[in-house]
Amino acid sequence: MSALTSNSAPSADHLKKLIREVPDFPKPGINFYDITTLLKDKAGFSETIDALRDHYRSTPVDIVVGIEARGYFFAPAIALALNAGFVPVRKPKKLPHTVCRIEYELEYGTDTLEMHADAIQPGQNVVIIDDVLATGGTASATAKLVEMAKGKVVGLGFVIELNFLKGREKLAGRDVYSLIQY
Repeated sequence: MSALTSNSAPSADHLKKLIREVPDFPKPGINFYDITTLLKDKAGFSETIDALRDHYRSTPVDIVVGIEARGYFFAPAIALALNAGFVPVRKPKKLPHTVCRIEYELEYGTDTLEMHADAIQPGQNVVIIDDVLATGGTASATAKLVEMAKGKVVGLGFVIELNFLKGREKLAGRDVYSLIQY
């Protein structure tokens, strides 16, 4: 398997230096990976977009879905680079037209995501992009939302993957790609 078709980018570890680690945020014991420091570095940001684009370059992609909120930093740029459309997946009551929605389980409670009902046409190939793959709950729910619209999820791409949270397990059987792993 080549570096571009593997599940992670072997040469992207240097991008870790562009990500600020904030201990005890948002609460004690949590280590937050702040991507704003990567975004402001034009070479690092460009390399991140290029690497995600390159992974999907040989895959037919009609739509790139970005997950609210930090997925929006990357998904539109990747959509543009792949000559695909961009569709936002949002928290409830943020979209002005008819929506399809999914409620999903969190570690403690539930959450809901919405997408315009006409955003994805049946049979369209969809790549889902977000900044971090943690427990996999939001990404899995987004994939189900795309499939409810009869779209075909051809990949899920992430800038960062927190391996210790085992989010990849919730996405078993899917093409999951991450640039940076912790």
